Amino acid sequence: MSARPKCVRRTAVIGGAALLAPLGLLTATGQAGAADSGVWDRIAQCESGGNWSINTGNGYYGGLQFSASTWRAYGGGAYAATADRASKAQQIAVATKVQRAQGWGAWPSCSARAGASGGAPGAAAAPAAPKAAQAPKAPKAVKQQPAKPPQRTPAHADRGSGRGDYTVRQGDTLSRIAAAHGVSWHKVYAANKAVIGSDPNMILPGQRLDL
Repeated sequence: MSARPKCVRRTAVIGGAALLAPLGLLTATGQAGAADSGVWDRIAQCESGGNWSINTGNGYYGGLQFSASTWRAYGGGAYAATADRASKAQQIAVATKVQRAQGWGAWPSCSARAGASGGAPGAAAAPAAPKAAQAPKAPKAVKQQPAKPPQRTPAHADRGSGRGDYTVRQGDTLSRIAAAHGVSWHKVYAANKAVIGSDPNMILPGQRLDL
């Protein structure tokens, strides 16, 4: 069985840059009409058995058997390094560019078998290779305000308070309370100044004094 022709390459100098491209530059590209939408599937069936991910190691890749240089020359590098790593839609998008530049002669045997004629069918926009997902930004640390110390109520704010063991009654004086308990009023006042306040003569019924 004779070997199936592949996309034979030759060196073409375009604008001073040498590009490897399949033969087929002699095929006219301005033919009237366009091939039907199934033409690429038929060509792929002939070229690769319809396997759009094929890589046999023969230097041609994907369903339409692109050489690596042709794939890059017609923008395939935007999708994948070689055609076998790109999707079917991406391969057809690149093949459409090749056909418009070189005609169906880029696939000389298989395009004839597929009945390809006229221009290449319009290719749907192929999705570009996905960009690497960006790592989510770490949330900014929230500065914690230092805890405020509990406010201390001034000891003399409420002259009616006290924790002592004597409760001032109506008619009491500091001297009388001190004498009844065998201590000096100075000592009683010093121990309870926070409850009594600045005037030792002003004690109020209900205040509790330490003795």
